[in-house]
Amino acid sequence: MKHAGAGPGASPKPSLSPFPNASIVTATADSLPDQPHALARARAFAEPLIASETLDTGENILAHADAVAAILRAIGGSEAMQAATYLVHACAHLNKPQEVIAKAFGANFAALAMETTKLVNVQKQARTAETRAQLEDPAAQTENVRKMLLAFSRDLRVVMLRLASRLQTLRHFAAIRQPCPMAVARESLNVFAPLANRLGIWQVKWEMEDLAFRFLEPDTYKSIARLLDEKRAEREVFMEALRAQLERELNQNGIAALVQGRPKHIYSIVKKMRGKGLDFEQVFDIRALRVIAADVKGCYAALGFVHSHFTPVEGEFDDYIAKPKSNGYQSLHTVVRDAQQRAVEIQIRTQAMHDHAEHGVAAHWAYKEAGAKGYSGVSASSEYDAKIAVLRQLLAWERDLSGPVAAKAREGNQGLFEDRIYVLTPDAAVVELPQGATALDFAYSVHTSLGHRCRGARIDGAMVPLNTPLQNGQTVEVVTTKEGGPSRDWLNPELGFLASHRARSKVRAWFNAQAMAQTVARGREAVEKLLQREGKTAMKLEDVATQLGFKSAEDLFEVVGKDELSLRTIENMLKPPEPAPTQDDYVLAKKPRHDKAAERGRKGGVLVVGIDSLLTQLAKCCKPAPPDAILGFVTKGKGVSIHRSDCSNFRNMAGGSPDRVIEVQWSQPKSSDGSVYPVDVAVEAADRQGLLRDISEVFAREKMNVIGVQTTSVKDNRGGTAWMTFTVEVADSGRLNQVLTIVAEVGGVRSARRR
Repeated sequence: MKHAGAGPGASPKPSLSPFPNASIVTATADSLPDQPHALARARAFAEPLIASETLDTGENILAHADAVAAILRAIGGSEAMQAATYLVHACAHLNKPQEVIAKAFGANFAALAMETTKLVNVQKQARTAETRAQLEDPAAQTENVRKMLLAFSRDLRVVMLRLASRLQTLRHFAAIRQPCPMAVARESLNVFAPLANRLGIWQVKWEMEDLAFRFLEPDTYKSIARLLDEKRAEREVFMEALRAQLERELNQNGIAALVQGRPKHIYSIVKKMRGKGLDFEQVFDIRALRVIAADVKGCYAALGFVHSHFTPVEGEFDDYIAKPKSNGYQSLHTVVRDAQQRAVEIQIRTQAMHDHAEHGVAAHWAYKEAGAKGYSGVSASSEYDAKIAVLRQLLAWERDLSGPVAAKAREGNQGLFEDRIYVLTPDAAVVELPQGATALDFAYSVHTSLGHRCRGARIDGAMVPLNTPLQNGQTVEVVTTKEGGPSRDWLNPELGFLASHRARSKVRAWFNAQAMAQTVARGREAVEKLLQREGKTAMKLEDVATQLGFKSAEDLFEVVGKDELSLRTIENMLKPPEPAPTQDDYVLAKKPRHDKAAERGRKGGVLVVGIDSLLTQLAKCCKPAPPDAILGFVTKGKGVSIHRSDCSNFRNMAGGSPDRVIEVQWSQPKSSDGSVYPVDVAVEAADRQGLLRDISEVFAREKMNVIGVQTTSVKDNRGGTAWMTFTVEVADSGRLNQVLTIVAEVGGVRSARRR
């Protein structure tokens, strides 16, 4: 039998059946019952958009879609899957492809088309950015494979669409006899063909390998093709005679069987020649037959007949029926020699085994369309098992590729595949996690709420502790409560509950939120009680926060709850401002009565401030505090008003009535004296959110009580300016100067000074 691509330019025509030996499986029901004739409708929908367009490869898009649909049909793809081929290419020509396709064909088609389009774009970008060095970089391949794996897991039919599309691209370049881009050929051989192998889609695997190898090593490919052609006629005559003889003798001996020739795959021949150091004539693949028996018993009966009539080659027998390959492949493989010592490889299998070998898990993608009968023995009732089986093969494909890649990575001390695992949800969705992740990590990766309420887990159906490390391919189910939160034990690294930084951050955020909620509740209670005392319950809490410079009432409650803002500040804000003192407030007092107490209050004719028996008051215009230089002014009914010596109000009054001025001084404070004095601080700053809070925090840290604040802000060419007046209590005005230096360093503050 001649290989499909054995000679130069020998390539199957897209319009012909791409797999002449395949047993075609068709759908018994469409995935969307309300969408009759989906394939014809999809082609008619896409044709005006893509008929005159070409791919980057130069192939007409409509012709490419037709060929891909034919490939899918040949390997068992449903009509819905074939229809999706046209919709994928139509996406690029629609403004809102998901909405348009969903409206015309349903959400199922739209999701499949969009997911496939996304993956195509990712792979195209990766190939565009590749250089020779990057092609050999394991990290680049790793990232590409990860993206493919996660895309495939979201909709398994994407795998079939991508495999069929890539195979058609290779066929196109072979048909036009033009070189295929090396990045495409290399990706086909190293990534897509192993994927087809893992999924057991042998016909796609063999043809893709041969076509990709043809472009990567054209000289070697032509050399082997030439060797196959040199004695092709003689070999075909011998093989046809042997086939007819074996089939006749098996049936004559009561073994119902069909014997077929088996195609020769050039890439397989080259691998065996290189791997075992064989010459071309020593490779058994050159002469091969396939026996299709009625049942398993017939397979072993046929094997016994073959071994009794031919000479078996030692070490060349494999029983894949008793021990199937990891992708489900089953068959008996043996190599025998005839009387002329010509080696012939013979594969023996049932029709069901042959169907699986040709289509692999391709039939599983159609479980929703298949109804009760199913495809190739995979019934709709086993939908979950079929999907899990396919996903496990995808994970195994990823591990296959990670073997050499990870080894290369270890040489450079890189983690790559070894730092990630992939596990499955009960709905068979793939979840990517860091190596060492636990069931609890899994819960948080699915949803934060699921993690908070997680109380147990099942791995592959068995209950396990929450700190059990997960392995690739396991199915994880989380047991939750309706309400509840995480345990602080989960943050203990020695207990091993969480391996991912993301999950630990979510747990810490939960506890921080709980603490913040308590702080805010405490602050809210304090503010509401203050408003009740002041008779201001009609005021909205948001208005109170805004007047104090906070973005929201929650922000105000937070600083009050943390004791970073004094309630006296809010109390003073609620009181109406007092008018500034005028000279009318200061009138000539009657001559004070001289008594012993007054005499004690004088010291050499100087009034000592702080003696309880003397009537003195600190002027509100300048708010003096020790050790400010001070002078007194005699007022009517209010005793002596104490001013700072640099007070402008005092200078005006003293200029008009110098006889009312009296010398005063501060009394010496005792060590136990806790006297404090209110002083005003003026701050000018660039207006911004949180400015008042930041300045208040400085006073709180410096243990200066803020008992009043007034703010004014205006928009200007600098974006906005805020003027603030803080009234703070101090025992020593010298200490205030140090604090003002710190206030001046707050972001946006232009000046901070005492008034």
